Amino acid sequence: MLVKGEQIRALREERGYTLQDLARRANLSLSYLSEIERGSKRPSLKTIDKLAAALNVSKTQLIEGDLADSGLSLGDKIRLMRTEKNMSLQDLASQAGISLSYLSEIERGTVYPALNTLKRIAEALGVPPAAVMGHEGSLGHKLKALREEYGLTQAQLANLAGVTAGLIGQIEQGKVQPSLKTLEKLAEVMGVSPCYFIMEPGAVDQMLSLMNPELRELLMHPNVQAVLNLICNLNEKELQFVLNFIQLFKRSELS
Repeated sequence: MLVKGEQIRALREERGYTLQDLARRANLSLSYLSEIERGSKRPSLKTIDKLAAALNVSKTQLIEGDLADSGLSLGDKIRLMRTEKNMSLQDLASQAGISLSYLSEIERGTVYPALNTLKRIAEALGVPPAAVMGHEGSLGHKLKALREEYGLTQAQLANLAGVTAGLIGQIEQGKVQPSLKTLEKLAEVMGVSPCYFIMEPGAVDQMLSLMNPELRELLMHPNVQAVLNLICNLNEKELQFVLNFIQLFKRSELS
């Protein structure tokens, strides 16, 4: 996590605190605080909590850049956003429609929630899904979340998809990008479209929000869904052929 060391120093000096004063107030060692201010140490969220409280500022003022790209874990991001909005665990759990114990486990990092759960948490926090998900919206994290939601181990998923468990692990860790063929196999096992793995977080919701009710209803028709599923499996050349055919069809109808 990138922390604004210079900002911490400026806030400290603005309050007339010496390094020793702030270290004492935040219950940190003098040398550790000095390294944080110089940018040579990356403190944990717990340390950020202490510094923010000692300086009487928002924790987000001490973090560099957007929370989604701050390097915080998923649980830490949710916890930070929740506390910034003065919400208790019970408040957020209730508004997101999940149990208190489950939310607590998410914040501690002991479980990884499904994407639908993350979207509900984001909505309860009043932020876009991407703000919570960040890198968690990547292909690897989506695959891991879906696999765990189905109760499958990496080995079981690999066996069903006809690939190695090592490959599944590398995909989930973001070390390799699967081929389209592998993606299609995984999607088939999981019962989803390959597009599910490559769409940006919240992209579908954003597109739907821009459509009128009649178009949204049309897109939910089984025949249209079947066509969309087929399109997701096309390569670039095949998709261009379909688009050209549609344009030709429309021109012929007009004439």
